[in-house]
Amino acid sequence: MPEQQSLKEMNFETALADLEKIVSKLESGDVALEQSIALYERGDALRKHCDTKLKEARLKVDKIVLGKDGALQTEPADLG
Repeated sequence: MPEQQSLKEMNFETALADLEKIVSKLESGDVALEQSIALYERGDALRKHCDTKLKEARLKVDKIVLGKDGALQTEPADLG
């Protein structure tokens, strides 16, 4: 298996692409048991990383609203 990039250095898109590759390999059924376990563990770590990145992005999202004075302004988005 090629050397894996550290999750800390990985952006969301790269992590998601790697996770999709792992899922594809596992679904193919052509992977030995030991490698399947390693792939599953890496996939679980990637899934958690993607989830964290999405949560971080949600916290940064602002919605643009029209203020009382007619000017555009931002306020925290209600994502709940």
